Amino acid sequence: MLAPVTDDALLRLCRQHLQALSLAHLVEAGIDRLPLPGAGATLQRWRALSEVAAHDLSLVKLFEGHTDALAIRSELGAAPAEPGSLWGTWCAEPPDARVSLVDTGGDARLHGTKAWCSGAASVSHAVVSCWNAAGEPCLAAVAMDQAGVTVTDSGWHAVGMAASGSVDVRFDGALASPLGRPGDYVNRPGFWQGGAGIAACWFGGALGIARIARQACLKAPDPHRRAHIGAIDTALAGAAALLRESAAWIDAHPRADAREVALRTRLVVEEAAQQVIAHAGRATGAGPLCRDPRFARAMADLPVFMRQSHAERDLAALGEIVLAPESSPWKL
Repeated sequence: MLAPVTDDALLRLCRQHLQALSLAHLVEAGIDRLPLPGAGATLQRWRALSEVAAHDLSLVKLFEGHTDALAIRSELGAAPAEPGSLWGTWCAEPPDARVSLVDTGGDARLHGTKAWCSGAASVSHAVVSCWNAAGEPCLAAVAMDQAGVTVTDSGWHAVGMAASGSVDVRFDGALASPLGRPGDYVNRPGFWQGGAGIAACWFGGALGIARIARQACLKAPDPHRRAHIGAIDTALAGAAALLRESAAWIDAHPRADAREVALRTRLVVEEAAQQVIAHAGRATGAGPLCRDPRFARAMADLPVFMRQSHAERDLAALGEIVLAPESSPWKL
């Protein structure tokens, strides 16, 4: 992987090229050269994700998947991705859509349907979760421009995040390259580090909504609008503080299990983003929701994107960690 660009240069590139609304454009501009999670600049990585998300959540869905694939390949010792290649990371495992990795005597082939493949029609390669003959979870890299790969138009009916193109992909003997060993996807430190990074995307989506709401309220800052902007500020400030703290923890403990940190960060940012959505709509009224396409799209996209959270199941998982006898939570 190429050396990451500096923090300031990265943010300038994001703002300069975001109007293209294209993963290919971001990759061509070098914006995907992010620091790896846990490598000492996790916050810089998350800031880039947040800036892309603030502009377009469907775009950051593709961008996050691409940069996650590059990070996975690096962590598992794979060769650097080809320059200019566009990657997806497709590791959702619904019970009705499993992909098998079959060893055919020297070659590895994929069989089955993969669900929720964001950017399937535009990426050149993907990291795909799959299952070997022994029933073990595996990862494989697959090129999309080959026989045995069919990008369908099925599997996505939501209005929110429609531009992410998260459709089903069928594999019928497509050639693939195994990545790492069975179980490596969830057992590596980067799994929960990357999971925490999703919260930076949610934060960026809320940030984009907040920026538009603030501009709308500047035109007529009555007391009620000021109160809604104040509520948005407190929600974003708390979420931003935790994201910075979590990034610092990950960099200080790069090989540690970041599950607790990731769960807490995601849940706090999700709650803050929900508050931003509620207050932004009440502060601006119907006008921007009906007449500002970017605002309307973000308000529809963010609730769908955040359902990547497991809601009460994640709350229960965090509660179990906090209730462990060895835990010492809630210090200042």
